[in-house]
Amino acid sequence: MGKQSVNLHKIRLLLLDVDGVLTDGGLVIHGDGSESKVFNVYDGHRIKMWQRAGLLCGVLSGRESAATARRAEQLALSFVMQGCTEKLPAFERLLSDAKLAADEVAYVGDDLMDLPLLRRVGFAVTVGSASEEVKQQADYVTSRGGGEGAVAEVIEYMLKITGRWEDLIQRYQV
Repeated sequence: MGKQSVNLHKIRLLLLDVDGVLTDGGLVIHGDGSESKVFNVYDGHRIKMWQRAGLLCGVLSGRESAATARRAEQLALSFVMQGCTEKLPAFERLLSDAKLAADEVAYVGDDLMDLPLLRRVGFAVTVGSASEEVKQQADYVTSRGGGEGAVAEVIEYMLKITGRWEDLIQRYQV
C-alpha cells in the first residue's frame, strides 16, 4: 500500500478528482443536455479550512461539466482542469505552471485513470468506494465513499497530522 514514507508537512496543494471523489459518481442528465451533481457541504467547508491554512486546492477531472466549474468557483479553487482524458500530462503542466514539485501534492482519486497520478504525487489518497486496484496504490484510504465527506475526512487527517487543525477550529470555540 502506497509509498514507504510520506511527509505531509511538504504538501502545499490538494488536488481532487471530481466524479467519484467530490461526488458519489452519479450524474443527472437533464433533457436539455445539462447535468446536475450532488456535492457534500462538509467537503466544501473543509476545503475552505484548508485554504485558510494557506494551502492550495484544485480539481483535475476527466469530464467537462458546468456543475463542476460552478462548484469550483464557489470554493475559489486555485486550479480547475476539466476534460483531461489523460491526467498525467495535465498534472505535469500544473506542476510547471504552479512551480510545485510532485511531492508537494496530495491527490485524491478513485478509479483506474487516477493511477498514474497516485503513483506520482507525494501523498496518494483514495476514497472508500474506490476500486481495489486503486486502493492498493494509496497511502491513505478514507473510511467514507466519494460524495459522502471523504474529502473532509482526508483534509481533517492532514490538518491534524501537521498540527494545523487546532488553530483552524479556534473560530468555532465560543
